[in-house]
Amino acid sequence: MADPLVTIPTDDVELEGELVVPQDAEGLVVFAHGSGSSRKSPRNNYVAETLRERRLGTLLFDLLTEEEDQIRENRFDIPLLTDRLVAATEWVREREDAGDLNLGYFGASTGAAAALRAAARLDGDVDAVVSRGGRVDMASEVLPSVTAPSLFIVGGADTQVLELNREAFAKLQCEKDLSVVEGAGHLFEGPGELEEVAELAAGWFEEHLA
Repeated sequence: MADPLVTIPTDDVELEGELVVPQDAEGLVVFAHGSGSSRKSPRNNYVAETLRERRLGTLLFDLLTEEEDQIRENRFDIPLLTDRLVAATEWVREREDAGDLNLGYFGASTGAAAALRAAARLDGDVDAVVSRGGRVDMASEVLPSVTAPSLFIVGGADTQVLELNREAFAKLQCEKDLSVVEGAGHLFEGPGELEEVAELAAGWFEEHLA
């Protein structure tokens, strides 16, 4: 397998990432991590591993450089994160090994807002979105414009985020689903909770990317 480490040029910076495309891949999922996280997020990497087992390629990349991440405001600059996600998507589209694959976004926390905003902007070029514990309320004004089938996964004990997700879910006019992982908190740290997230996400992407 080719070296998975890649650099994605955007604006005046280069973002580091890891692109893995199984030989018989039926789609590609681009990950948008949450604030204070990175492409090395253990939770996102667990989900990515599950997706690759289902013949889906994965791109995990840093939305910010190390220097940019030191400035806390950048982590919540959703327009900036959206621009970075769009740039990464355009970079993927130019690659021989992944450019023709159906494309999905997996967004966590604030990354979910960027994923939904990018999906609205790239209307028709994004085939599915999955949000894990997403701050989907931060994409509120674009939600009616999202056409990609969208799945919101939220922990049942993550009550504030669950309420925000329910309000945002009502604004979506695309194919959609809201899955509540009973008893789970924001980070899905309990036994079997992250596994359930990964299975739900894999099922959604298999259905809409294959």
